[in-house]
Amino acid sequence: MSDSEPTPTASALPTHDPLALFDAWFKEARETEPNDSNAMALATATPDGLPSVRMVLLKNHGPDGFTFYTNAQSRKGEEIRANAHAALLFHWKSLRRQIRIEGPLSQVADEVADAYFHSRSRASQLGAVASDQSRPLEDRAVFVERYRAAEERFADGEVDRPPHWTGFTLRPERIEFWLDRDNRLHDRRRFTRAGDSWTSTLLYP
Repeated sequence: MSDSEPTPTASALPTHDPLALFDAWFKEARETEPNDSNAMALATATPDGLPSVRMVLLKNHGPDGFTFYTNAQSRKGEEIRANAHAALLFHWKSLRRQIRIEGPLSQVADEVADAYFHSRSRASQLGAVASDQSRPLEDRAVFVERYRAAEERFADGEVDRPPHWTGFTLRPERIEFWLDRDNRLHDRRRFTRAGDSWTSTLLYP
């Protein structure tokens, strides 16, 4: 990035509404990232503070928060049940930007989970039925056979959403925007929820 082509900095963007700023950055990422612009790292932890992290896909976002879906009997699901706080990280290399988001999690309503589950491909629905996510698997053939059994079970109708397959929404309490700059003079702005509004401050990179 040359000095003759200045890039908007975090300090030059809105300082009072991080959700609007997220929308603007996410829209750009949807247009520039070659794969999975909605991919985000999800960090959870046990009640004892032992962390784990994995990539998931953002499926909805808005004033209520950021929603993803998973098997609630997976490792991340069990950690969420035990410690309903998490952190998200978006990294868009094409834009040289990151967004970190932290806050509590809540489970989506059954009808919301049903609607999203049935919007997925039939193969993905059957895979969710067949998989005991994160559990030990003796042989891949076992999983394939369970998938085929699910195909036969639901051959004549709609695939039932497993009751443990659901969604969670993270309600942001802190959102931090990071923008790469020359000579490591990066821009960072942190927003902190204050009731129904937000406060923000610049951070040293």
